[in-house]
Amino acid sequence: MFNNFYKNKKVLITGHTGFKGTWMTCWLLELGAEVIGVSDSIPTNPSMFIELNLKDRISHNLFDVRDYNKISMLIKNEQPDVIFHLAAQAIVSESFNDPLNTISTNVIGTVNILESLKQIDHEVKCILITSDKSYYNVEWPWGYKETDRLGGKDIYSGSKAAADILIESYFHTYLKNKSNVKIAVGRAGNVIGGGDWAKDRIVVDCMIAWSKNIKVEIRSPFATRPWQHVLEPISGYLTLGSQLNESINGEAFNFGPNSSMSKSVLDLIKSIGENWKKNDSELYTVSENSTPFIESKLLKLNCDKALFYLKWESTLDFEFTYNFVSEWYHKFYHDKIKMHEFTVSQINQFSSLATDKKLKWTS
Repeated sequence: MFNNFYKNKKVLITGHTGFKGTWMTCWLLELGAEVIGVSDSIPTNPSMFIELNLKDRISHNLFDVRDYNKISMLIKNEQPDVIFHLAAQAIVSESFNDPLNTISTNVIGTVNILESLKQIDHEVKCILITSDKSYYNVEWPWGYKETDRLGGKDIYSGSKAAADILIESYFHTYLKNKSNVKIAVGRAGNVIGGGDWAKDRIVVDCMIAWSKNIKVEIRSPFATRPWQHVLEPISGYLTLGSQLNESINGEAFNFGPNSSMSKSVLDLIKSIGENWKKNDSELYTVSENSTPFIESKLLKLNCDKALFYLKWESTLDFEFTYNFVSEWYHKFYHDKIKMHEFTVSQINQFSSLATDKKLKWTS
């Protein structure tokens, strides 16, 4: 996988205790990497990071990436071969309630990584993860390209776009001619998968409600999203890290599903509900309360650039995606099995399906 690029590599992940960071940590360990993690906390309870017992398998560091002295010293001392910057305030509703925390985490945290890269002498590749919410969304029916306008009418989008803009500024001002440092940006969104317990996420809300045999309350049943399993963008980030060279240095890449994956919230709920043996009448109620923040109804990504330069494309169809998600939670809530082994089995199954499609990163 990934031409064995990650075997025996030292990889730093910021936000390693979060949903996406935990999946990435687990996969990198399977690829033979030495993982160093940095997060400010264990963000949820339950926590996938705790359930998989990853703390003892990696170098586990708890501090805030907004602390420049600590993050710069860690990078200087550990000298990682690759950095994946995932640490962020990733909840849209929280950005409305606490804009200062959102902006400082998403912007200053990113700048601290960039500032640290200015100071180092060893060779490193750094993949900075922002979001599809970086794009100024006018809800057109085609996908956003990496060159489209950044920005947004809500704090979360603004914080992500600001981080993206500063990454580009740092690259051209400080890093473009620094031969030992290569950087790139990964953008994805609407990621679902087992092990996510963050607030105000539709799949999480479903799993928690249905595990208690109650209906989930949803806000926008007909809002359409390009749903993708968490392993899809992670495979993209890992591909980007393994192939990052001078020709794509400083570039941004979208990692999203094909157009057939764009389904309504209601479609997703009904599909996942089938695996929980629930009738439509048992699944959900629609909230009558409006949200105080702006909530988009449609957002798609154009991933032609990733296909052209990286030969990356998505692996799972919609049926596999929702089955992967519902099976993970069903194992957790009902079968009470050891989730590390099952998570690894899903990574292996995902890799096998990608191999069957002859995707380049599987070689």
